[in-house]
Amino acid sequence: MQTKRIELPHTHSTKGNMIVEEIPSLDTINAVAQAMGQLGNPSRLRIFWLLCHCEECVINIAAATEMSSPAVSHHLKLLKDAGLIVANRNGKEMYYRAADTDMVLKLHHTIEEIARISCPETYISPDE
Repeated sequence: MQTKRIELPHTHSTKGNMIVEEIPSLDTINAVAQAMGQLGNPSRLRIFWLLCHCEECVINIAAATEMSSPAVSHHLKLLKDAGLIVANRNGKEMYYRAADTDMVLKLHHTIEEIARISCPETYISPDE
């Protein structure tokens, strides 16, 4: 696939023309913007961080974050729609965890770096 060459109307530097050709696609930018937009909410950010370290049900997430189950369910839906978390059914219970994607891993590590917090040493599954 050949990329379309874009010429800027003004030539201020050679870097300008070169970097324009590397601008991410609208699909890529929209996915990142949606993810970052969801994490701009403090409640969703806390839930996301928690789910980067363990797989949990709504009731436990609600208890851990001191939120109501309906509020947690709302936030989980938004995080899931943004591709940040995934759900897994075990009997009647739904369990949520961070999605296993490069973007989620980078967001997780960025959050911890910015907040100067460390990951717990192990991932905790609901079976443990």
